[in-house]
Amino acid sequence: MCPAFLFSSVAFMEHPVLTTIRNAGFMPLGWFAPEASDGVPDAGPASPARFVVLLGNAGPAMFRRFRSERDPERHALDDWTRHTLEPLADDLGARALFPFGPPPYWPILTWARKAGAGHVSPLGLNIHPTFGLWHAYRAAFIFPVAFDIPPLKSQHPCEACPAKPCLTACPVGAFSGKSYDVQSCATHLRAPQGASCLTKGCLARHACPVGQGFAYSEPQAHFHQRAFLKAREP
Repeated sequence: MCPAFLFSSVAFMEHPVLTTIRNAGFMPLGWFAPEASDGVPDAGPASPARFVVLLGNAGPAMFRRFRSERDPERHALDDWTRHTLEPLADDLGARALFPFGPPPYWPILTWARKAGAGHVSPLGLNIHPTFGLWHAYRAAFIFPVAFDIPPLKSQHPCEACPAKPCLTACPVGAFSGKSYDVQSCATHLRAPQGASCLTKGCLARHACPVGQGFAYSEPQAHFHQRAFLKAREP
């Protein structure tokens, strides 16, 4: 059995910028003061990057707001994210960068590891020390000033999990610990026997003990699973 994990302070760290992000329905997932080698662009004209806050979804708040403002059957989450977060970044005096859309493609997962907010799980997905596999990065806010927010320090949670139930939970064995069989996963989701995975979310993710309190609701899980299938249509 894997040990139980306690939520780290990241979900409850207090700072006006972090609070504003949470109040908008997003979660500040990590932050760091960049160095030249991190490849973080300037915060604006003649404004070097002094601080980076990585934000996205963890728990139900972001998806709940998205559903209240857009029809998930008709509107793209990425478009709504950009429409929502660019004004928020402006209000905070930051520059917003996104992990989707046209190039350049920013190395947000690399920045997450710099921030202590991510490790590579046996599934190949980023695992957050608080939110486990139930999170996604939606943007990085680049600030021209540094903030006095204590850095996150986290050990790799999977190193304390010898059983690794995530690797045996998939009904079609799509995860080997070294590779991910995308086609087997997609084929299963399209088949009648994959109905539970399609509507409730990936069983491998559900098997992970980290961040269970932030698991996606069924509507949110179904939304993301359908988006995964749509991206693999001919």
